[in-house]
Amino acid sequence: MSEAVRDERTRRRAMLIRATIYIAGTHLFAGFVILLFALGGRH
Repeated sequence: MSEAVRDERTRRRAMLIRATIYIAGTHLFAGFVILLFALGGRH
């Protein structure tokens, strides 16, 4: 396997890992905000 192909696969894998972390973090933050609204709406 050539160096360029290996480098491209490494960059693609890093991008997918970063995207997964960003998406999970965004969902956790959105869930926290929704929880705050749900708890605040009880009062």
